[in-house]
Amino acid sequence: MAATDFKDYYAVLGVSKSASADEIKRAYRKLARKYHPDVNPGDKAAEAKFKEVSEAYEVLSDTDKRRKYDQFGQYWKQASQAGYQGTPGDFGGFDFGAYGSFEEFISELLGRMGTGGPTGGSRQTYNYRTSPGSAGFGSGFSGFDGFSTGAGSSTSLDQEANISLSLSEAFQGTQKRLRIGSEVVDVRIPPGAKPGTKIRLRNKGSYDPRTQRRGDVYLTVELLPHSFFQFEGDKLTCEVPIAPDEAVLGAKIEVPTPDGPVTVNVPAGIRSGQSLRLRGKGWPDRKGGRGDQLVKVLVVPPKDLTTAEKELYEKIRDQRTFNPRQNLQQVSL
Repeated sequence: MAATDFKDYYAVLGVSKSASADEIKRAYRKLARKYHPDVNPGDKAAEAKFKEVSEAYEVLSDTDKRRKYDQFGQYWKQASQAGYQGTPGDFGGFDFGAYGSFEEFISELLGRMGTGGPTGGSRQTYNYRTSPGSAGFGSGFSGFDGFSTGAGSSTSLDQEANISLSLSEAFQGTQKRLRIGSEVVDVRIPPGAKPGTKIRLRNKGSYDPRTQRRGDVYLTVELLPHSFFQFEGDKLTCEVPIAPDEAVLGAKIEVPTPDGPVTVNVPAGIRSGQSLRLRGKGWPDRKGGRGDQLVKVLVVPPKDLTTAEKELYEKIRDQRTFNPRQNLQQVSL
């Protein structure tokens, strides 16, 4: 990667390098809502910005990826593929922008450190990069690229690669066209792929002319962030705001699902943070069924009140008999 291709993911999200995970999440959600293609139909600039924001969040929201990004700068992904482990203090004297390639950087690094070659596992690991917004057969072309451990190392003929999918692609299933060396391979990804799902491509790995054997390629699925839906464990989740009166009195609200909006009954007296279960509206399972979608309810007070609304809230306050902090009166050390 050339220095000019480097993206400052902190600048993309508008946060400092010391930002907490919650600050990064809030910044991403704000920008994702602003630039989401559904909000800006036909706006290519907004679509490109949404992809860039999603890419930045994918790295900075992952503790391990963020650590490597902070350590290696523009070469964080190649360093990860090489299996190099280090500490942030190791690289204070390096100007990452001075290197035209990862090989130049790692050669200089290992020379200064006085160490041997990078460590590696039994498989060669690569990264398959596809355009974040691409969907369907033949789109988002990319090949394998990464740091190989070399012909003299004890690697197997198998290869590993990461493939990033949008939530829609993973939910519905999709086809991707990959180039592995000089070969173009069509890969079918079934509906319901989850983070960490492994897809095996038989006899598509490295070839050993001595034994005439060829290894396999193992694709590991990664899911790109979505502006509304989240994937937690085996559950599809989302957060839906409701007004205070809806929490007190109960309400019927519309909630987005992968199949479209559905009407949900919010029970009276629900607390902020409680979850409602939408049975059969969640993630596909291996048997062709569907899991549940969890809807986390957030009670959101209004910021801008009309004079009439403020007077009504004041009347409620003056006549309210409920004390939510009654149990705190007996608290002591």
